[in-house]
Amino acid sequence: MKQFSNLYQNSNNHTNLEWERQLLLHLGNDITKVRNKNDLIVLFSDRIKSLMHFTHTIVTLIDRKDETYKPFLLDHRASAIKDHPEYDDMVKACFPLDEPFIQSVLAAGGPVDFFLADIVDAPQSPAFLRVNFEKGIRHVLMTTLRTGDQPIGFIHIYTDQHDGFSQEFKDIVQRITPQLSSAVSNIIKNEEILQKENEKSFLLDFSNDMTAVRSRDDLAVVVKTALRKLNPEGGYVIRKINEDGLTMSAYLYDTGASAFDPALLERVLSEKYPINDGLQNRILDSYIPLLFNVGRELQRGYNLSYLNLWENMGFKTMVGIALRNGNANIGLLWLSIDEINIPILQGICSQIAIAMGNIMANEDILRRQAEQQLMLTFSNDITGVKSKSDLDHVVSNVLQGLFQTRIAVMYLLAEDQVTLRPYLFDRQFFQETEVAEHEEFYSLNINEQHIKLVFESNQPILLDIDENLEAKCLKLSIQREQRGINTVYASALRLGEQNLGMVWMLGERISGPLLQGICAQISTAVSNVLAHEQILRLKKELENENDYLKQQLNQDFEEIVGGGEAMQQVYRLISLVAESNSTVLLLGETGTGKELIAKAVHNASSRKEKLMIKVNCAAMPASLIESELFGHERGAFTGAVERRIGKFELANNSTLFLDEVGEMPLETQVKLLRVLQEKEMERVGGKTTIKLNVRIIAATNRDLEAEVKAGRFRSDLYYRLNVFPIKLPPLRDRREDIESLAGFFLSKFSKSIGKKTVKLSANALRQLQAYLWPGNVRELEHLIERSVILATGPMITEFFLPQATGVTTEDPMRPSDLPLEEVERMHIIQILRRCGGKISGIGGAAEILGIPGNTLHSKMRKLGISKADYYAH
Repeated sequence: MKQFSNLYQNSNNHTNLEWERQLLLHLGNDITKVRNKNDLIVLFSDRIKSLMHFTHTIVTLIDRKDETYKPFLLDHRASAIKDHPEYDDMVKACFPLDEPFIQSVLAAGGPVDFFLADIVDAPQSPAFLRVNFEKGIRHVLMTTLRTGDQPIGFIHIYTDQHDGFSQEFKDIVQRITPQLSSAVSNIIKNEEILQKENEKSFLLDFSNDMTAVRSRDDLAVVVKTALRKLNPEGGYVIRKINEDGLTMSAYLYDTGASAFDPALLERVLSEKYPINDGLQNRILDSYIPLLFNVGRELQRGYNLSYLNLWENMGFKTMVGIALRNGNANIGLLWLSIDEINIPILQGICSQIAIAMGNIMANEDILRRQAEQQLMLTFSNDITGVKSKSDLDHVVSNVLQGLFQTRIAVMYLLAEDQVTLRPYLFDRQFFQETEVAEHEEFYSLNINEQHIKLVFESNQPILLDIDENLEAKCLKLSIQREQRGINTVYASALRLGEQNLGMVWMLGERISGPLLQGICAQISTAVSNVLAHEQILRLKKELENENDYLKQQLNQDFEEIVGGGEAMQQVYRLISLVAESNSTVLLLGETGTGKELIAKAVHNASSRKEKLMIKVNCAAMPASLIESELFGHERGAFTGAVERRIGKFELANNSTLFLDEVGEMPLETQVKLLRVLQEKEMERVGGKTTIKLNVRIIAATNRDLEAEVKAGRFRSDLYYRLNVFPIKLPPLRDRREDIESLAGFFLSKFSKSIGKKTVKLSANALRQLQAYLWPGNVRELEHLIERSVILATGPMITEFFLPQATGVTTEDPMRPSDLPLEEVERMHIIQILRRCGGKISGIGGAAEILGIPGNTLHSKMRKLGISKADYYAH
């Protein structure tokens, strides 16, 4: 360096030119050895410093795209401003070309120098001049680097001396500028070549990694690794276009190293964004990546939650690139990065799009295979459906597997072919009794507009859930609010050309063709289930009728015992009325045999080939007697899970015996009156009128005329029933029949327990004839049955009757005046006397009292009952 300096200082013009030549030669040789671009400026500075004192030199490069210039070659070692707080920002900054300072440099034909004190405070003066001035720099020499006539950058030479640049130095700088321009140009080209090689290597590695991708998880790993190389701290999200073609959803994402609001992230990942949201559509319409400033887009008024998330994560700029498989858009990539490398991003996105297309195609194949397997299983299962619960289980399984949903409600057409009633429904929200209680509210009419749309369509249709539809769909708003769904799929159920009903269900990805195929099989299954239910119902009715018949046949209706004058009058009346269809009213005390007389009337009539149906009006609650008489439809009231045939329908073309008709509730009397008048009825909850041909035989032990006066029995019904009254005499008025009745019962019960026929002694017969028989024939029958059981010999010699001689004896203390324990003691003693002192076993007192033998022994000890108490009688 010293030899060049001495040569420059002592030489004449000829030697000066030689020196410059040598300098340029050595500089050119040194430039060819440069491997690092910043080494060039260090080498240049060292050579030039042999000519003149200066602090440091940099080269800035022009970016024509942005009309800016920025640092390119830096001598960090010698820089006078490297310790300045703004140094790092200056190194990365871009400066506009349109400022006055740099425009004057471009306008100069060669090197031009400036005193910083003169320009540092000038308007639009670049910040780096101020930074240098603050670190003691006072003079700067600037010259433009050119390739041909095109400026490519600038040389900056700084000195801390006030007058540091001579004209001779400027001339030398001007002479070496072309060579330095060439060197910078070569470096730029080499960097471009190296960048392309790096891009190729990057994309080749990425492509090799993508060959192993088989699933979404594999793709996520490869994409994350590649994008982290481009921007280690940044994040990304890949969105795919949904099946509706109108919205996009998150497919893959990575938050990078940024902190974030978990709730906001969850919302963004779960939300569907319209393609035409103002940002995404611009990306999909562009064939190059687009750069967006997050803050600026928010200021423009885009109310998009993903912009809020990026702002929350600290992302300032985002690049959006369309993902295309062929010519079709399948999604887009949002990437947090400040600078766009278009070739790399396009290469990455091209491979991502291909991989996504393959993955989605493979997922679609697997989905179709799974659907086919589910449909095959469904077809096999549906053939075995026999009941509503089976149908619900099989259909729920296939809908859950295919569409992640289930039937919200299945409606079936009622018999009137106008009303649709709920048949199956989602039990996670409703109990069967709740639907049954409000069936009328949940029922639909085929004339409603949305119902017509469903039946008129050959395909499942999509209905918007409005306030009216919510109520009709069994409160679908419950599910809608939970799942965020505002529509419901509805499909008709048909068997051939016959409409059976319809199904409604919620879901976002329900396939119309699949649902249509499912509904076709559901229709067949529903028809089979209804037919099976009908078979079971008829079978049940037949079994009930058979059981009823067996019960009747097990009772002894061979004949009515008794031939006294009172009974002869009854027989005459039976013979007169039997052949007619007139209503018969049987009157008499309890136990006089009214049911036996009713059977006799029926057996003597033309209806005897069919079973007489019996109803005891006093044996069931008032709430059920109406259903028992007239039947009910499914859902008519709580617990009415299926249709039931009433006794009137069962007795059609036969006889209906209404026992204890005086106990019938007033509201039921009204319906009975209509049946008697109109010969027709409706089931409870039904709307269909049923014609009837039923003969009525009614019986009561009440004084109906007194009941009518008291307002407990309708007078019009009384007159309808009292067409042909037959009054049955009490047993005390037909004492001549007691002996024959007793003999009949003795024979009957002796045979039933396997004994030889037990007979009566004269004393026992006198006891029977002397007794008042408040319970009439029934009391006699039960007394004989008990006595046969207790009899130890072939003859009954005595009966233990409450009033053996028919004479009432005075009791000094009435039972109502005794303490409870004394009443209980007297009752047990009376039973023990009747049982001949037998406590346990068949016919013992314990059996009659309905308690275990040990319990009776304990009570006897407690109440002080001894053998003397019951054997003394």
